[in-house]
Amino acid sequence: MSFLFAIVKFENLHEVKRLCHWGPVIALSVIAICSTMAILDSIIWYWPLDTTGGSVNFIMLINWTVLILYNYFNAMFVGPGYIPLEWKPENSQDSVYLQFCRVCQGFKAPRSHHCRKCNRCVMKMDHHCPWINNCCGHLNHAYFTSFLLLAPLGCLHAAFIFTMTMYTQLYDRVSDTTRHACLSELCRNRCQRPISFGWSSVKIDMSAVKKMHSPIMPFSVPAFAATLFALGLALGTTIAVGMLFFIQVRPRPTQTPAESMRAVFPRRSVVVMKVIFRNKTSIEAWIEEKARDRIQYYQTGEEFVFPYDLGSWWENFKQVFTWSGVPEGDGVEWPVHEKCHQHTLTIEQLKQKADKRVRSIQYRVVEDYNGACCPIGKGLRTFLRTPCTEEPRICLTRGEVLFATRGTKWWMYGDKVLSEEQTKAGVRIRGWFPRRCVEKCLYDTANNSTTSEEKKDN
Repeated sequence: MSFLFAIVKFENLHEVKRLCHWGPVIALSVIAICSTMAILDSIIWYWPLDTTGGSVNFIMLINWTVLILYNYFNAMFVGPGYIPLEWKPENSQDSVYLQFCRVCQGFKAPRSHHCRKCNRCVMKMDHHCPWINNCCGHLNHAYFTSFLLLAPLGCLHAAFIFTMTMYTQLYDRVSDTTRHACLSELCRNRCQRPISFGWSSVKIDMSAVKKMHSPIMPFSVPAFAATLFALGLALGTTIAVGMLFFIQVRPRPTQTPAESMRAVFPRRSVVVMKVIFRNKTSIEAWIEEKARDRIQYYQTGEEFVFPYDLGSWWENFKQVFTWSGVPEGDGVEWPVHEKCHQHTLTIEQLKQKADKRVRSIQYRVVEDYNGACCPIGKGLRTFLRTPCTEEPRICLTRGEVLFATRGTKWWMYGDKVLSEEQTKAGVRIRGWFPRRCVEKCLYDTANNSTTSEEKKDN
């Protein structure tokens, strides 16, 4: 019993609750279905274990499953690493370069961001992934990326097994049927030439596909349906997760500054997702793009150098992947470019926060909204064009005031103007709401309402 207690730490059992979410349920179901069907199809119908190839194939399928689950559960349960509550820099003078998190009641360390889902400031936060029901950050970035690589490879192997199982079994069944039919025709002297469809004679040579063993059970209709369903899951997972991995390690071209500044509210969807070879996260790539846009828009003449790109893809790669599995660094201090320092990016974030307050537009609520994700009563286009994001929707009551910072043609994102007591208590209400529910105030007081407390926004 003492051995069991040494393995299971009861203070960490609450992490098991992460499995009770639609993301892990779907992900683990897909893994279980594809792995189980691939093993059953191989053993029963396609490649038996009494052959060398069948044994190797079986071991490979088991290895794929173990490696995928190992990296998946590590990404989920190891977690990204969190900044301690009420954290402060060792040098108190550095606090002027950092943002203050009113939820965690502490300063945000460089590269950290507050996650509304986890309700903590996350080290080197990349994004919150619903499929692992956790954030992808400093400690689990390597596990998450490895999972994105292994899952498509394992699904490709499974898809090959599914395809060949259906191919061989259906061919054997068609061959047996055709053979019996031809024998019957020959007995009646009616089968004298190949089957003709008018324009040509169809002759399919399937001699390469041989029936190597007698199946344990016949390939029935339910078995065919299950294999076909598993094939669809495997191909879908290969495409979807493979694209995520490609985006994870390689950048895609960003918009030009002119394209991104042509709208009043820049859209989050134009951001480069993740670039491991440049030692970035999705959030940092977005900050870098906005920095270049800000510099060009205001013609400040500044030169922004991303501080965490060490200049070599191999050095950047080693910041995430190590032989020990533990990434380099403590999650607070980072190696930086020779032209930068520890707070280069945090200073840029403060500039962007100030610019965001300048560009925010004040709106007044003219129509109530109950916070529904897809409100039917707000028009068909509002219903169909709801933002595809886990960011919250906020309830609106007629007469309330908001400051909008971004949006689309049918939806807007902004903060409610709260009472002084709520602001001091750290309350913040922000999210999406239908554009038709608000109207622009005739006198925009956004630039006149800046207070010292607003500089501590999350």
